[in-house]
Amino acid sequence: MIEGVIRTRVGYAGGRQDNPDYGHIGDHTETVQVDYDPQRISYDGLLDIFWRSHKPTGRAWSRQYMNAIFYHDDRQRTLATVSRSAVEKKLGRQVKTEVAPLRTFTLAEDYHQKYILKQHDNLRAEMSRIYPVHRDLIDSTAAARLNGYAAGHGSRDQLAREIDRLGLTEAGRKAVVAMTDRQWNYDRQ
Repeated sequence: MIEGVIRTRVGYAGGRQDNPDYGHIGDHTETVQVDYDPQRISYDGLLDIFWRSHKPTGRAWSRQYMNAIFYHDDRQRTLATVSRSAVEKKLGRQVKTEVAPLRTFTLAEDYHQKYILKQHDNLRAEMSRIYPVHRDLIDSTAAARLNGYAAGHGSRDQLAREIDRLGLTEAGRKAVVAMTDRQWNYDRQ
């Protein structure tokens, strides 16, 4: 997991249509909103992670799934554009990832939030126990970190250092460790 990331939420961004949802996304793109502590990780640091996490030379088959960096201000636009140019130079190929103004961000439906955690019965029950109000789950730093670990991000050492602080029961801790072990083993194949 990325040190300094406070929370992640999925939603729709970049378009002009009011109130997009999964069934009527219009000109928006499915995206992840990342809130972070700039004292612990810089915007440049997040950009480095972003560029390593996807294939920037592939063209998306629709606006809904395009690769994009949505910026909030001129500083972010400049940093994103400079980093994109550096990736293009390094790869020697055109980068298709767009750098675009955010305009608005609309949260995706509840069933999209912390999706990986919800795929495991024990973890879904743990999250319901800890966060009886779903909005609290969506906004939770701990849930964002657990969802990332469950997806195979971060290291075993990171997980071991913080798992006791994430509010899980013993059964929940075992489920997260088992889930992350499966994902890490799959990724190494």
